[in-house]
Amino acid sequence: MTQPATAILDALVGDSAYLAELRAAKPEVFEQTQSAYDALYRDQHAIGAATLRGFAARVAAWHGVAPLFDLHVAAGADTTVIEGEVTDSETQLLRDHLDILAVSPALAARDDIELLTGAGISADDIVLVSQLVAFESYLARAVYGFAALDDRTLGDQPTPASTVRPNGREKDLSGVTSSGDPKPVEFTRDVLQWQPWVAPIDTEDLTAEQADSFAAKTTTNSPYFRLLARVPAVLKARSALDNAVFLPREGLPKAERELSAAVASKVNDCIYCASVHARKSATFSKRPDDVDRLLTIELERDADWQPASVAPLSDGQDARWSAIVDAAAGLSLLRPQLRPDVLQRLRDLGLQTGELADLIAATAFFAWANRLMLTLGEPTVPGTD
Repeated sequence: MTQPATAILDALVGDSAYLAELRAAKPEVFEQTQSAYDALYRDQHAIGAATLRGFAARVAAWHGVAPLFDLHVAAGADTTVIEGEVTDSETQLLRDHLDILAVSPALAARDDIELLTGAGISADDIVLVSQLVAFESYLARAVYGFAALDDRTLGDQPTPASTVRPNGREKDLSGVTSSGDPKPVEFTRDVLQWQPWVAPIDTEDLTAEQADSFAAKTTTNSPYFRLLARVPAVLKARSALDNAVFLPREGLPKAERELSAAVASKVNDCIYCASVHARKSATFSKRPDDVDRLLTIELERDADWQPASVAPLSDGQDARWSAIVDAAAGLSLLRPQLRPDVLQRLRDLGLQTGELADLIAATAFFAWANRLMLTLGEPTVPGTD
């Protein structure tokens, strides 16, 4: 299935007056979503196109979004890669990596990455597949959320019949990183650092294209961005999309976009991302106690580290923040949901289409960000390398 430029969201959501309104209000979100899609599926990569499409369809199945699954199958996905016995050991290892990113990112460990590198899989291919999974996780939620605005229910895709490798694994609460540095184990608004498990590109070795791929970000020497620069076209689109979602003045107040990002990070159990965006939400809103209330709530989790319920996250919040938290939390579940009653609460509180689109985009983007942060490295306290 070949899509014309900037059409992927239209193709997946379907004809919608809401979508046209959203495109007019947030054109950069649509354009950069398309740019990331093109970089993954139209550019040439060391991993073949049919395998990449198969990986993408498997992610769509984990998230239960049938139109996204169908699109990748129609575009030539290798159906064995989606769900079948893979005979190529590297493809099998990358599919296992995909499952961790999609389902249990907070249970990822450095040993999972070393399985890949020990098998001779390149850092570039690890980053490519990681970006693919994270992008598809974002796209699934954007499509689901934008369809929900128009009261559309997308077809439900069955979950793969697989057990994810970390199923039943204990989460690392040792307080020490794999390199021996102090590691935060509780949610905080404090400034944290991050250590990669895959080698970033040294600053002096960055090509002009790689350096440009994250030039729009303020932390330009970050090991995180120098790592993701291994697939520069995807990172360039991701950097622009991040700015398009979080920087504009119009739409949802910045404090509430950042709140949505913090909520997604709580559901996915990403301490690093939550620290950044909870801090920003508290600063913009001047409501640090309400933000801290969210951070301190503990969620009961299953063997895949998925929350049994996200309802507690809105406890103690006022009506508006409670509705925003409930919407962002539901959309962040493994199989996203945005219930009509939650949307109606938001509309009754005065949120317009553009503001709702911001909430969906901010939450969906952190399905992307959390999965990379959790599976390609780990947080540390300041002062560690």
